[in-house]
Amino acid sequence: MSLQESPYSVWHSAQRVCVIGAGTMGAGIAAHLANVGFQVTLLDVTREAAVEGLARAKAAKPPHFYLPERAQEIEVGGIRESHESIQKADWICEAIVEKLDLKRQLFSEIEALIRPDAMVSTNTSGLQIALLAEGRSESFRRRFLGTHFFNPPRYLKLLELIPTTDTDPEALSAMSNFLEERVARRVVIAKDTPGFIANRYGMWAMYHAIHTAEKLHLDIEQVDAITGPFLGRPRSGSFRLNDIVGLDIMADIAANLVQRCPQDPHMSNFDAPKSMSALMEKGWIGDKVRQGYYRKEGKELLALNLQTFAYSQREEPDLPSLVELGKKPLGERITEAMTRRDEVGEFLRNHLVPVLQYAVYLKDEISHSVLDFDRVMMWGFGWQMGPFAMIDAIGADKLGLPSEPNFGTGTMRSAAGAYVPTPAEPEYAQLRDFQIIDKGESFNLYELGEGVQAVALKTKMGVITPELVAELGDFAKSRGQQPFVLTSEQRSFSVGYDLKIFDAAIERKDFDSIEGALERLQQLGETLEGCEAVAAVFGHCLGAGLEVALSCARIAAHPESNIGLPEAKVGLLPAGRGTTLMRLYNQFSAKRLAEIAKTLTDGTISMNADHARSLGYLRQTDVTVYHPDRLLTEAARLAKTCGSTKRPYWHTPEGPISGMIDRELEEGRKSGIFSDHDKTIGDKFRVIFAKAVSYEDALRLERVEFVDLCKRALSHARIKHMLEDNKPLRN
Repeated sequence: MSLQESPYSVWHSAQRVCVIGAGTMGAGIAAHLANVGFQVTLLDVTREAAVEGLARAKAAKPPHFYLPERAQEIEVGGIRESHESIQKADWICEAIVEKLDLKRQLFSEIEALIRPDAMVSTNTSGLQIALLAEGRSESFRRRFLGTHFFNPPRYLKLLELIPTTDTDPEALSAMSNFLEERVARRVVIAKDTPGFIANRYGMWAMYHAIHTAEKLHLDIEQVDAITGPFLGRPRSGSFRLNDIVGLDIMADIAANLVQRCPQDPHMSNFDAPKSMSALMEKGWIGDKVRQGYYRKEGKELLALNLQTFAYSQREEPDLPSLVELGKKPLGERITEAMTRRDEVGEFLRNHLVPVLQYAVYLKDEISHSVLDFDRVMMWGFGWQMGPFAMIDAIGADKLGLPSEPNFGTGTMRSAAGAYVPTPAEPEYAQLRDFQIIDKGESFNLYELGEGVQAVALKTKMGVITPELVAELGDFAKSRGQQPFVLTSEQRSFSVGYDLKIFDAAIERKDFDSIEGALERLQQLGETLEGCEAVAAVFGHCLGAGLEVALSCARIAAHPESNIGLPEAKVGLLPAGRGTTLMRLYNQFSAKRLAEIAKTLTDGTISMNADHARSLGYLRQTDVTVYHPDRLLTEAARLAKTCGSTKRPYWHTPEGPISGMIDRELEEGRKSGIFSDHDKTIGDKFRVIFAKAVSYEDALRLERVEFVDLCKRALSHARIKHMLEDNKPLRN
């Protein structure tokens, strides 16, 4: 039976979700679901408890919501007074406290209310799913699954999906597809074993790092430096991660695993380390109380001494091996570091080797494949390589492990020992999966298939240079009607135009060259408008980078993109058509244009893609690609049908635009938001928005006003400050 013929096929079109439990996880899940467009109801024991839970989610840092107003769209209620919300829900997502008896009692109370075709899941980090389903009807058990979201759900893409022996395989497939396609998560199907993959192994590794640090008498700063980016892990390292998770949570998970895994000879690793016991006795359990292994005092971060248990000023560790080896490929640098007779080598031999050996011990018990195991650690813990890929990179023989590699070219080692094909997942393809068919000085050209290619910037951080403008312009003129995606090989799409170009020209008083560079940037934008192009933006999309992206027919934006035109922060204004395009795409009212002028004067950068749309930086036709791993493939799909850019006709809305902008700027100056020089810059936006009589006139004014700012000492000082300190100067 195909998924379309399955009784679970309706799940793909689900709209209404009822999240039961407004604690940290439940409210976070509700926020994520509201972010991606579901109609969400959040229930708790009482309506007041649900209101409080939602309020905590609204105040959370980092923010749970892309836009504050999304929180207002979530309905709240008490479980016993909100039967209709349960009855109407397409998905019941239970996320109450991690107590087996309370979860079972809840399901016994609400089962009769749940629609026979609705999805039902329990969010848990380790309770046995089969026990939670005991006593329920066959219909309930066949569509009941465990969902282990990671906290916070907005930012961590992994979701462990856990079936029981009673779960209908078709329900498992339908739910997995739904979570990938609609909920924008990466799903790993885990076995119904204690802690699943993430907590059984990930928590063991976290505890092991503490024990190793104590055994070797290393500072926590040293361990965090070793176990951060050097080891292919997040910057938090080990001890900052402990504080983020919470020592109390770690202890609860460890106790549960020890109780449920008596057959595992490695459970003594979960004995509480001395430092952890000392901290928990004092209630110093991590970030939620502002101190654990680190303590925050104002802007200072103090570090715990593992021998004296006293805090002192955090110091940058002196570990030469990290500097000497840090730029080598991950496997190579770890292999070499393990041979060093220093703190780095000693820690890796005592910590990394046992951690990788434990993965081999566990893999068949808790996972369906080495790929699943690796993905949990990469997607849930931010590891660059999972343990089995790292074993291959280091060499199993150096770790005392069987020498057969875990992965081959397009293959992976199965539980039976044979090599099987790795799953083909074209929807998650990244640039590295495609062939480079042409190389330029400032970008590479990739073949994406089906008539679509990708132009990927390769300048540092996607910076826009005169050379890139010329090269990209020549390419765009040659494209005809062949669609392409404009993106970047760097960590960000583009941080904007190379400021050093303008700084040097100002020093020479060569203002003609500045105007020429602006004119060529404007011409590039107009050339791109004639192409069938989609910009796939991520990381930072700023200044000239956004101007170039807005010249494409559509922008496909990663949800966590920081987007904006912050030129005012360096004393300038967007003059690669940025100011003009903001005028064109927000000209439906004088009030809106006044708001945009204020935003540009402030140099506001969005906190995410949806925020960028509300600020006016993205057009209504631009899209947020909520799935973090589908940006490139979604952009390629859009490119096939996007056509060329349809620039709006120039229109002057009714109302005193100049006066309204002036009022916004003057209020900002009086309140201290804007300096006098900010007001000078803002007046230039006012001139372009209110005085330009046509699109062409606006482009001319952009160049004129930009060059005028370049001649002002205060603007040059801002440029210098940014180049020297990488921080804006509001002079």
